[in-house]
Amino acid sequence: MRWLAIALLLLAAPARAEDPWAALRSPDATVLMLRHAEAPGIGDPPGYRLEDCATQRNLDANGRDQARGIGVRLRAQHVAIAAVLTSAWCRCTEIARLAFRREPTVDAAFNSFFDDRDRDAEATRAATRLIAAWRGPGTLAIVTHQVNITALTGIVPASGEGVVLRPSNEGFAVVGRLKP
Repeated sequence: MRWLAIALLLLAAPARAEDPWAALRSPDATVLMLRHAEAPGIGDPPGYRLEDCATQRNLDANGRDQARGIGVRLRAQHVAIAAVLTSAWCRCTEIARLAFRREPTVDAAFNSFFDDRDRDAEATRAATRLIAAWRGPGTLAIVTHQVNITALTGIVPASGEGVVLRPSNEGFAVVGRLKP
């Protein structure tokens, strides 16, 4: 009976979670979704325009330092970033430039829908398709917003927090989180 009880306990035990850093270093396709770094406030000022950074909520000095720190941490962990996608908001494109030292590709699938919740389902479907299609090699980095990450994963990330995803034909699985 004792062996049966032990066997049942082992079968009921949760699977050991994959280390998100190991997943990012692996040759398998991975996606790192980052919430933009610290940008004081919530939402954007009334009348903001995507083509004019001066009208948006932007990174402060702490946010820029946080963005550079993200890049330093990823390089120290030997994470190969193969491509970078961002929302069109300046705080996201600036993080990509500071953290990954390259010009990102803006993709509307990752644009915030904080002020337009009617776009939630459409944007989430488009983002899921892009993530599911990633096959590498290397990691796809995506810089986006809290509402987007929460809609996709159910996780409410802190500023500068990353969520590591493993793409699949069915969509993706959440591997883990990288705290800022």
